[in-house]
Amino acid sequence: MAQAKSIYKQFYQKLILATSLFIIILSFIFYGYTKSTIYEELKESLLSDAELIFKISQNADTSSSNFNIITHNGINVDLITLQHTPEVPYSTYEVNNNHFMQILYPFNDKKNQYIKIVKNINSSIKMLTKIFNNILLISFGGLIMVVLYAFTVSKTLLRPIIQITKKLSNMDENYLTQINKTNLPIEFHALADSINSLTTRIETNIKFKKELFIGVAHELKTPLAVMKLKNEVTLMKDREAQKYKDTLKLTVEQINDMNKMISSILDIGRAEGAQFEKSEEIDLVQYMQRKTNDYRMLSSKKKIVLTFFSNVNHHKVTLQPTLLNQIIQNFVQNAIKFTPDDKAIAIRLEKTKEITTISIIDDGSGIDENIDLFAPFKRMGEESGAGLGLFLAKNAADALGATISLKNRTDGKTGCIATLELKNKTSRKKSK
Repeated sequence: MAQAKSIYKQFYQKLILATSLFIIILSFIFYGYTKSTIYEELKESLLSDAELIFKISQNADTSSSNFNIITHNGINVDLITLQHTPEVPYSTYEVNNNHFMQILYPFNDKKNQYIKIVKNINSSIKMLTKIFNNILLISFGGLIMVVLYAFTVSKTLLRPIIQITKKLSNMDENYLTQINKTNLPIEFHALADSINSLTTRIETNIKFKKELFIGVAHELKTPLAVMKLKNEVTLMKDREAQKYKDTLKLTVEQINDMNKMISSILDIGRAEGAQFEKSEEIDLVQYMQRKTNDYRMLSSKKKIVLTFFSNVNHHKVTLQPTLLNQIIQNFVQNAIKFTPDDKAIAIRLEKTKEITTISIIDDGSGIDENIDLFAPFKRMGEESGAGLGLFLAKNAADALGATISLKNRTDGKTGCIATLELKNKTSRKKSK
């Protein structure tokens, strides 16, 4: 098993390595530039002396004795004859720990005579040595500062990650808190928002699941208690055959209601499984047109007119069709259930730059907006049902990263508007 790596350790190690290399390279560049500058000045000085000697010697008798017109300490001047032209006019050498620089300046080409000037450069070498030692000292001090800087910067930059990690590691289903963005750098705000959104979803899911378990126990316990009591009363004494039939009918009705409840609970399991369904690319407009045609078979039983409108002809989206179908089907079935006969239901798809909205608008009696209808076992009106449809729709919307809502109409008519909002994502083909 590979050993886990610390991002903190990796960061400061790489920072120290990169900065150290930079300091070393910069030091060598500075020393090289300083050395070349000093040597260039020495060469220019020797060349200037040679040119001065050459100029003065043109108007005087030339001999090695009168060439020492330069009286600088550490400089020797001589006139020499060479058989071959020197390849390099400048050279440096060392004798008895003394360092010298030499120049051979052409004096008489016909006689192959050269002015030879030798200068002691011990002082320049000592200066370069001091400069090199100072650079080493400064570099060593700089490396120490780099190490301290790397540790400080690493801790400073990683502090937000450490804070978020500690916050998440201390969370469980009984302790879910929001991450405070006040002290976080702006680069971490998007991450904090995502985690806070996820935390809210988890908190809501846990809350609804607890309500679901309590509700299931209550919904199943009630018909069982009714059947048990009815059967006990019936068996207390001999009764007419019709009484036994009535008791059995009641038992069958209660069992049927319990079956509906169990089917709804199984739907919750299937819905959670659908969250892991592979996403597909579909044309949302064509999908909704097809679904509208399917729902017309249900609405025709109540003579309800079902219409569909879209502000675009095509709109490609990538999502899990099962989850989408669960939301739309629940909205439409509720609209048909609570809309009186001979009324109308409108399905509208509206695409904007950032979101796509699907609305189901009915002509029913409306809802009580003070009730959280997306909680489990919340029912509207007197219609039968387990009260889990909107709960399932909410879970499906959360899995899609979508938003659903249920509100009364505000256009002066009775009824409600069920809305699904999908965030538009970049698609390979643009909508027409």
